[in-house]
Amino acid sequence: MIRTVFILISLALAACGGSSSGGGGGESPGTEDNRAVISVLSNRADLVSAGDALVEVRLENAEALADLVLLRNGDDVTSVLQATPSDPLRLVGVVDGLTVGDNTLSANIGNSITVVNHPVGGPVFTGPHIQPWECQGGAVDADCNQPAEYQWLYISSNPLVAGLQPYDPDNPPADVAETTTDSGETVPFIVRLETGYQARDQYKIFTLHKVGEDWTPVLPQSQWNGRLLVTHGGNCRGDHDTSSARTDDYAGTIPANPAIEQSYITALGLGWSVLSTAQLNLGHNCNLSYQAESLLMAKERFIEQYGELRYTVGTGCSGGAITQNMIANAYPGLYQGLLTTCTYPDVISTATQFADYHILLKYFGTNADNPTNTVARDGTVFTLPQQNAIYGHANGMVNASLADSALFAEAVDPASHCGGVSDEERFDQETNPGGVRCDVLTFMQNIVGPRERFPDEDPDRDHWSQIEKDLGYAFSGFPLGNEGVQYGLTALQSGFISPAQFLAINTNIGGVDPSLNVTAERLKPDYPALPNAYRTGILNTIVNMDTVPIINMTGPDPGAAHDSVHGYWVRWRLEREFGHRDNFVHWGGATPLIGDPNYMNQSLVAMASWLDAIEADTSNSPLAEKIIANKPASVQDQCNGVPGEMCPEQAMLVFGTPRTEAGADKYGDQAQCQLQPFSRDDNYGLGNSVWQEEDWQLLEETFATGVCDWSKRPLAWQPTVTWLRYQDEQGQVITGGEQMTPAEFPAGWASPAFAKTWEPGWQTP
Repeated sequence: MIRTVFILISLALAACGGSSSGGGGGESPGTEDNRAVISVLSNRADLVSAGDALVEVRLENAEALADLVLLRNGDDVTSVLQATPSDPLRLVGVVDGLTVGDNTLSANIGNSITVVNHPVGGPVFTGPHIQPWECQGGAVDADCNQPAEYQWLYISSNPLVAGLQPYDPDNPPADVAETTTDSGETVPFIVRLETGYQARDQYKIFTLHKVGEDWTPVLPQSQWNGRLLVTHGGNCRGDHDTSSARTDDYAGTIPANPAIEQSYITALGLGWSVLSTAQLNLGHNCNLSYQAESLLMAKERFIEQYGELRYTVGTGCSGGAITQNMIANAYPGLYQGLLTTCTYPDVISTATQFADYHILLKYFGTNADNPTNTVARDGTVFTLPQQNAIYGHANGMVNASLADSALFAEAVDPASHCGGVSDEERFDQETNPGGVRCDVLTFMQNIVGPRERFPDEDPDRDHWSQIEKDLGYAFSGFPLGNEGVQYGLTALQSGFISPAQFLAINTNIGGVDPSLNVTAERLKPDYPALPNAYRTGILNTIVNMDTVPIINMTGPDPGAAHDSVHGYWVRWRLEREFGHRDNFVHWGGATPLIGDPNYMNQSLVAMASWLDAIEADTSNSPLAEKIIANKPASVQDQCNGVPGEMCPEQAMLVFGTPRTEAGADKYGDQAQCQLQPFSRDDNYGLGNSVWQEEDWQLLEETFATGVCDWSKRPLAWQPTVTWLRYQDEQGQVITGGEQMTPAEFPAGWASPAFAKTWEPGWQTP
């Protein structure tokens, strides 16, 4: 075949009147022949998995083809290469047969590269597998591997039949709808679904497909537009088993509207392909590094099977928004656009607010079973409006109770249920203290690290619980604290609560231990967990997010633990770090939480127009500048469909949090404040005039280490470091991660406009 290609290339070049030169790469050491340059398209060459990679060889001229030999570890694999239709001097093909570890790809007339292959079950960069782990029924080994399976689906022309239906190519149904892609091609709405397993979990790939026609990564079918949509899932859990990839827009957060098509189906009809992995469901896998690794591996699989991408867009609600925001900041380049709704910026900002909720609920004694309680744990009376004021929310008690019972307590309690762990295996502080802990902090221990017993920041205090002392090892650290937080300060200053109430709550509220038991002492953050939260991006510093366009959709706060303010946190942090939020478009609407049920489909089309415009920009401008310069006039803020307007925060019911009601700034990232000395001269409302000496002394004792200085950055704040790996060369864990070595942006991940301004080292351009 290679000789035939040589003849065709020669004819093509003759017709063009000359030869062409390939781009990129350098000559191999020890050779003067530099007529062929090899690179890996489907991934970084050191992060390849599953034994194969999509490889490119660029030739200097047609004559070089006659001499080319491509070797894999010394074996001739030249026959896998095929000339691309748009550039006859660019050869592409899938090289398989890679062994685990280092492999050498070399061209006899060009360079040589090392490809590091990892097992299909992982890990690639996340560190040792979390154990125990329960595989699916069809798994062929302990890493849950299973051959990919394929099935056919279709959309019915009957409007009463919703969603994808089973399709039999041997007995095709009569009601197959047609769809017209955004390139104008009309085809039967038939979809092929590939289901497989990587990184010990499931992935799914949906493609609009012509039955009986070949599809290769060099010659994809014509209806595919080169775009990839990635779906996600909500909540935050740490399961120890395989699960199913999610595709629904709201991922269980709110019921889907059957009258409105799911956006992944809309995307398929327009010619997109769709990808989802079980580990991109935050309610199954609440570990940023595992999520990024899963997306990396699945994108590699897609590119090797279906072709190079123009760009990748994420979409999702709640945990699906968290995943997009965290990955975009910590592993930039995996997404080129974000569609977020029911938004949170990250895991730990949310956990900080919900930890305050948990501690306040324990103090007030209110919950779903006792929603009207007004007598706190210490006997102090607080009316429900006063409690709500301290929560910072008009429906504070209801919001806090739901957040605690449905999200925080289940996620952080080590005795909670998690998939793959039996009742007998699971932790119980009385009967099985050494059992498997099902909390998400244990699940992300490679990121936060175990608790230091006597950290430098607090060397005189033993941070270990009695259980840890008895077991002889530390649990995962808490990357947050409430030391110095003056709960209800603004309510006191306004006269809504009394000095006696302020004194009572702050002297008696306490904190929690790693098993969520109430403690008399305030919760102090653990080290290295606190600095690692910012460094790794599980608390989103936003500092790397100016290189991704974002459309965020929001509606009025429903008081259901999905506060509308969380989307504003993303916007406000962008403004703080970059002085603008021009890459962030905010769509507001009247529908609680999501703004408008049509927004998910409309934002998909809007994002495509934005990314298409960026793609067409061939200048050398930094990507962040391209995003702003090429934002279409039609893609702008809107309120209830009115373009160019932001919905007023009052209309969106943007409330505060317990920390903003304690005087914190609006950004929501104060996992633990920096402290300043307590001063009687500060503004304590009526307290300054009516407190007795013993009251002042009690406050001084309570805040002996200081009160929050909200004018400063959070304690241990630092910019998120991009592209961290959590294992060394021997496969041992690197707690908190270590930045990967410099590498070129994989050309198969996105069109050149998204990649050409990136510098080696994976830093923001």
